[in-house]
Amino acid sequence: SMPDRAGDAPSSTALRTDRYELTMLDAARADGTIDRPCTFEVFARRLPAGRRFGVFAGLGRLLERLAAFRFALDEQSWLAAEQIVGPDTLAWLADWRFSGHVHAYREGEPFFPGSPVLTVTAPFGQAVVLETLLLSVLNHDSAVASAAARMVAAAGDRPLTEFGSRRTHEDAAVAAARATHVAGFASTSNLEAGRRFGVPTSGTVAHAFLLLHDDETEAFVSQLRTAGEATTLLVDTHDVDDGVRHAIDAVQRAGLRGLDAIRIDSGDLAAHARDARRQLDAAGLTDTRIVVSGDLDEHAIARLAHAPIDGYGVGTSVVTGSGAPTAEFVYKLVARAGDDGRWRDVAKAGGVKATIGGRKHAWRQLHAGVATTELLRTHTDTGPPTDARALQVPVIDRGEVVHEPSLDDIRAHHRRAMAELPAGALDLHDGEPAIPTRYDIPAEPSPPGATRER
Repeated sequence: SMPDRAGDAPSSTALRTDRYELTMLDAARADGTIDRPCTFEVFARRLPAGRRFGVFAGLGRLLERLAAFRFALDEQSWLAAEQIVGPDTLAWLADWRFSGHVHAYREGEPFFPGSPVLTVTAPFGQAVVLETLLLSVLNHDSAVASAAARMVAAAGDRPLTEFGSRRTHEDAAVAAARATHVAGFASTSNLEAGRRFGVPTSGTVAHAFLLLHDDETEAFVSQLRTAGEATTLLVDTHDVDDGVRHAIDAVQRAGLRGLDAIRIDSGDLAAHARDARRQLDAAGLTDTRIVVSGDLDEHAIARLAHAPIDGYGVGTSVVTGSGAPTAEFVYKLVARAGDDGRWRDVAKAGGVKATIGGRKHAWRQLHAGVATTELLRTHTDTGPPTDARALQVPVIDRGEVVHEPSLDDIRAHHRRAMAELPAGALDLHDGEPAIPTRYDIPAEPSPPGATRER
């Protein structure tokens, strides 16, 4: 069985489940289909409107939560009291352990419509109850990472700090900090993300600290005497020009030779940055960086590209639905075995919610190192395609986690994978997916109910 892991996961995550998953389980146990081997896939039918790529994130957090997916006494008692499932199913759940297989895209990997970002192969009773947990983790973290990657692209080589914790749910804040770091943000304001995931943290003072003091220069001197020159002075509480002048005076009064940075949080950021740069340079503080914040998103960051700015702080737009629309992942059964042991590809028919049956094997086809196609095959008998990179890796094998990269490894993979995308992928204007998805399936797919050896 999967090992217990350190982390924030509560004593059990088993009830982070929609009721219908257990309703299905109850019926499948009663009719004898609960142990049928099944393959489920996580994929998005489309990207959010105008987006050219998504970024897959949350796999590491998901593994923590899967390790804590147990129907212990507390969960059993509540299920019994609410009569969610019958007593036989309750006894079955008491011994629930995931012993199946999971394959997935690496965290940080770009994805496109149809990309099978995660595949679960296990008995129905093990696979079906994971739907809500899988989707809630992966949809949230991938939405944030997808938004963050666009901001990183707009920022170029200027570092980004995430400080959206006060704009979202307290647990989502920690997850979002990790997801932005996966996509290239340098640091977060969230200390729990630092403790739990090792994301670098940063932060100095808010306007309240400056308003607490009778004099702005006095407040800056206090901050510098405590934090030293490796700190950031917030200069827009009253008047930005005065704030920069007071910051320069405070550095001298504190007896320091330099100052790491100033931050401007409001107003015409480009104009303020140009004026501040002149003031700082005239005072000999040529190495002092200028960091800006204040309702920034990727479009605002792009507009500031030519201003003398050294870094950005981003909050609301990277952690909330307006700036980070859902990844729209779904979890669908695509193949299952019958009582005869033979596998059948299965699919939902009709309309925009139709699915394509069969377990998909995914490659990214490249030409001269540039991605051209997301190739999905339901068969592997022809061998891997040429000039292509396999996208899925084994994550859980017979219940044991076999893929545990460090956060630094995940970030490095994201950078390499993003570098493969065609140049237009990073365009912030609305457009189609950066590369097309191509399905390579048998010319004559099996009719409904027919069998195909797998």
